[in-house]
Amino acid sequence: METIKRQIARLYLWPQTLEIPILDASTVAVVKPVGILHVKVVRALKLLNMDFLGTSDPYVKLSFSGERLSAKRTTVKMNNLNPEWNEKFKLIVKDPQSQALELQVYDWDKVGRHDRLGMQLVPLKLLTPNETKEFTLDLVKNTNMNDPQNKKRRGKIVVEMTFVPFKPDSIKFNESWDGNGKMESRTSRSLDDEALGKAGLLSVMILGAEDVEGEHHNNPYALIRYRGETKKTKIMRRTRDPVWNEEFQFMLDEPPLHDKISVEVMSSRTGLSLRSKESLGYIEINLTDVVHNGRINEIYHLIDSKNGKIHIEISWNVT
Repeated sequence: METIKRQIARLYLWPQTLEIPILDASTVAVVKPVGILHVKVVRALKLLNMDFLGTSDPYVKLSFSGERLSAKRTTVKMNNLNPEWNEKFKLIVKDPQSQALELQVYDWDKVGRHDRLGMQLVPLKLLTPNETKEFTLDLVKNTNMNDPQNKKRRGKIVVEMTFVPFKPDSIKFNESWDGNGKMESRTSRSLDDEALGKAGLLSVMILGAEDVEGEHHNNPYALIRYRGETKKTKIMRRTRDPVWNEEFQFMLDEPPLHDKISVEVMSSRTGLSLRSKESLGYIEINLTDVVHNGRINEIYHLIDSKNGKIHIEISWNVT
């Protein structure tokens, strides 16, 4: 328990100063995922009662500290200061030595803001890969250890965590596209038969496009559509040869053997206009080869485009 306290205390040092160089986003190397964190939110004990006429209605939000991605959350347990959830979640891990799981317990409210009952951090460096570890954590007010409110008892939360790294053969590292079609090509290694039946992470890297041209404007961005989700790259202003180097991820419970993914290049005009958006071409990609080979890295001719091409890398990583 003392080891846990020391590791968490290091994350609580306040204030923390980071010097971050300002770089062009297209030149920054993409940090590749290295595994999946499996989290089971088991229960909470002796939570604060925030309601005058009843008891708290708690739920838990899970995310990595310092990240802007949408947090995952448990169900709400009504009128319960000792709730049991036993709910499981998966989070994408990029750096287990620096990332920490942030757990925030809230009191759900039908009207108004949800009150935070307490929170806690668990550094991933405390985990041994492929081994499940249970933590019983005292909830605190915030990450400022000097805050006197952190001495108030706020209850405990119990979680089980397992970090499962991707198999080495399923991780692919590639250089960023420079917009001139230049990229160091590396041989893809096939996944074994056992991996074909496992859950995994589908990573879609939109590298760039060439010769995309709209009738009224050229401010291209890409839309990725898959299983009802739509994700979008940043807009590149006044160019026919955009470079994005943006990665999008989909956590799947089974290999996407029979799926297709759609990528469409759009152009957007700033301000109000009847022709504010237009399509510059699209492509649909079968994912069967991605699953069997682990990765594809191709330049595709865009459908409904005169000369447009798009460079896409898709990988399937399993644990």
